[in-house]
Amino acid sequence: MDWWKKPASDTQVTHGDRLWLYIVATIVMLLLVIPTLIVMPMSFSDSQYLEFPPSNWSLRWYAEYVDSSKWMRATVTSLQVGTLTMLLATPLGTLAAYALFVSGHRAAKAVFVFLITPMIVPVILIAIGTFYAYGRVGLNNTITGLVLAHTALATPLVMIVITAALRTYDLNQERVARSLGSTRLKAFFIITLPQIKFSVMTAALLSFLTSFDEVIIAIFISGGSNATLTKHMFSALRDYIDPTIAAISTILILVSTVLLLTTQFIGSRQK
Repeated sequence: MDWWKKPASDTQVTHGDRLWLYIVATIVMLLLVIPTLIVMPMSFSDSQYLEFPPSNWSLRWYAEYVDSSKWMRATVTSLQVGTLTMLLATPLGTLAAYALFVSGHRAAKAVFVFLITPMIVPVILIAIGTFYAYGRVGLNNTITGLVLAHTALATPLVMIVITAALRTYDLNQERVARSLGSTRLKAFFIITLPQIKFSVMTAALLSFLTSFDEVIIAIFISGGSNATLTKHMFSALRDYIDPTIAAISTILILVSTVLLLTTQFIGSRQK
């Protein structure tokens, strides 16, 4: 039997019927991947300018990145803010998702929509509002201000991931523990949390990456010694063409890919 005549799923839909979908998916994937495939070779160029394909191969711009105190300071700031955001957004989003899921109140859906508003509102509006609010309380250009702003962006992602995990979890297990004398808090940590821990890990990773990759809010409220890596990259790309950006972008791509693959590997080992 020809491949395109075989069923693509449990239904009678064949691969031939889905051929248009495969073509569209391939085009979309290429549009997403091709820029990455261009940036990575450019990072190994010896040219003073961004050049593709490189005429001479070199690790010059990686050395420039490592030897630059400005880039290193920005990297440390981004790692610090991302870690603190992860540590704050993960428990907040998990507790909010759990509370809304088990409450059963009619207003739970409305509250959920309200809490994920930062994902709906354009980030530029959040950045402008945050900038003016921070200006009144002195949080602009501070690590604390960045962490709070990024937590507002990351928490909705955590809520969505944890809510999806709770919908596949049998809450009766926790109810049984509580009927045997356990408190709700103890039942959550002993019964529920171990069964959704992979989702919590995934949510934590997403919250870290959300903070680490964010640039719009960082442009408004970070500066000086507390400027993030993404803000420095944006400034370098706007003010002058610095090939160091290609090297940093390649490192960020590799780090994000390794983190995601590691999370998936741990999840597959736990199944």
